[in-house]
This record gives sequence, structure tokens and C-alpha cells, in this order.
Amino acid sequence: MKSVSVLMSTYNGERYLRQQIDSILRQRDVEVELVVRDDGSTDSTTTILDDYQSKGQLKWSRGAKNLGPARSFMQLLADAPKADYYAFSDQDDYWQADKLAAATSRLQQMGEAALHASETQPADENLSPLPAAAGRRYLLTFGESLIFRFVSGCTMVFTEKLRQTVLARQPEYLPMHDVWIYNIAQATGADFYYDYSPKILYRQHQNNVVGQTSRAEEWRNRWQRFRKGSAIRSTIARQLLDLYSQQMTAENRAALQLFVGGTTSIADRMKILTDRRLRCADRTTLALFRLSVMLNKY
Repeated sequence: MKSVSVLMSTYNGERYLRQQIDSILRQRDVEVELVVRDDGSTDSTTTILDDYQSKGQLKWSRGAKNLGPARSFMQLLADAPKADYYAFSDQDDYWQADKLAAATSRLQQMGEAALHASETQPADENLSPLPAAAGRRYLLTFGESLIFRFVSGCTMVFTEKLRQTVLARQPEYLPMHDVWIYNIAQATGADFYYDYSPKILYRQHQNNVVGQTSRAEEWRNRWQRFRKGSAIRSTIARQLLDLYSQQMTAENRAALQLFVGGTTSIADRMKILTDRRLRCADRTTLALFRLSVMLNKY
């Protein structure tokens, strides 16, 4: 059986933590080593972790300081014990028993540097399924990864080679670890497979760091980002170009140079609007992206 190092960052997660840990420990047909970094919990999270550790079911450590989820997961990745594959876990979801087996089975058919991700099934606090968007499909291209954020870290499973690529460079700006890792995978030509069959009950509750939102709330968030002129996309793109340009294909490098160049060149912004490489499957996201490009707020 293949080994998987499952990396979980916790912070005041006492309410749902046991259910999530149990679902990880019940994974079939893989050898699981669960490693947890606590990011400064003040509730009973660490007591729960102590209980599982005393039974030899996981290993956990307390972070020296609160890093926030993105940096905490990256620290876990840097300190992870050697395994065939690596996976991230949130503290409040619930995994189907074949989540890791399905991912590792697919990864064995892929290249040395490879990433597997999947859809999630939204669920309420009691894990009762909630309505999910039907029939979603993505382009799964490098250009789309620069525009549209849809890959969830809690679904990611990847190889040692991709782990090494990610850890070889340290970004100054890191809004979320999953966005950064997916961008790197696409930029450097790693194999990528997206499973449209969900393997996770993605629990929605009032304390979610990132979660499913209503359509109205989604639009409010988009408007706030647009109004503030948040240049998340172009900042990430500039970092990719600075840190990984030598590992990209010529086409990816050219697309990224155009994407970054648009922040200082009106001519490049006009090219971005018509470049077929810089598109995404979601029409609303694409329309808002193009508007933000015209106003140089991307």
C-alpha cells in the first residue's frame, strides 16, 4: 500500500475535530500518517490531540506562534515525514473512506510531479448534504489558474516531486496555500487530475475560514475586493514569474509575462482581454476579471 502523510492545521477546532480525525484514520487501502500543527488554540483542541497521540494515532506539535492557515500548512509541508504522497486536511470536514485511495490510485498513473484534487460536497453542521452547483466543468489550464480560484486545499493529494518544487521557493505574499500550490503545479507543467466526484463532506458553519457562500454574499465579497483594488491575481503572478520562470514552458512563461506586464502597460492589458490562454470556464468570473483588467485592478 502507498503511504500518505496527511497534514492538518488546527485552531480552536474542538467542536468537529474528532469526527474529522476519525474519518482520516478510517481511510482504506493506504497507510496514513496524520501530522497536526496547532496554530495557538485556546479551547480543548490540544487536549483532543493529546488523546489521539497517546494512542499512537497521530503526531502533533504546537506552533511557536500563530501563522494563520496558509503559513501553517506550508510549515507542515516543510516538516512533513517522508511519504509516497501528501494531503492537506481541514479540521472540520468529513472524508469518505475511499478519498485517499481514489487519489493515490490515479496518481500512480501520472508523472513524477503530479497533483490530484476534487469537488467537495457541501454539508451543514450535522453533515447533512446541502445543494451543490451541478454540472460544473473547468478548463484546467495554466491561464485559468491565474484567474479562477476553485481548487480546495482539503482535496489536494500530491507527489514528493511536487512537494520539493513548492518548497524550493518561499513566497513573500501567500493569501492561501492551495492557490499557490495549484498555480505552481500548472505553471511548471506538473500532471494534474481533477475528480468531479466529491470525496469530502465540506462542512459549512459560522466559523469557517473559507467556505461556500450564498450568491448574494459571493457578489458582496467580489464587490469589496474590486472596490479596494485588491491586486491578488497580479501579485501572485509576479511571484510565480520571479520564482519559477526557469521551470516553465515557453508558452506559460510568455502568458505570465503578458499577465504581469498588463499592470504597467495599457497595450498589454488590451492583449490580455483577447488572449485565448487567459480564460476561465466560469463566465461571471471571466467577465469580472476582464473588467478588473480594463481598470487595472486585477
